Amino acid sequence: QVQLVESGGGLVQPGGSLRLSCVASVASGRSFTDYVVGWFRQRPGKEREFLVGITWRGFQTYASDSMRGQFAATRNNVRNTIWLQMNRLKPEDTAIYYCASDLRSEPGTSPTDYEYWGQGTQVTVSS
Repeated sequence: QVQLVESGGGLVQPGGSLRLSCVASVASGRSFTDYVVGWFRQRPGKEREFLVGITWRGFQTYASDSMRGQFAATRNNVRNTIWLQMNRLKPEDTAIYYCASDLRSEPGTSPTDYEYWGQGTQVTVSS
């Protein structure tokens, strides 16, 4: 089992950047490298959507080419921390952002592919 806590959300102006953090607490007998991590967001009135997943080696899988140009995920397996760098933010990027993990070697693209979830952090893009 792993527990996840997101932070770094807040208010940002359009065109700005923001970096979210996700700190993992891993159960005894497990290593953080056992888990794949995915970033999701849920915009108001919409379903939770996949943004980018990252393996323990740091390889990333993006939901689309447009997301590849705007978002980037990194992880540090010593500090048990994952980041989501967001650039060129737009008002439509306003959402609750979640990190999620699962005992998988490759990231899934559906929320059902992930068993463990953080509580989310609110990102609001507005002038």
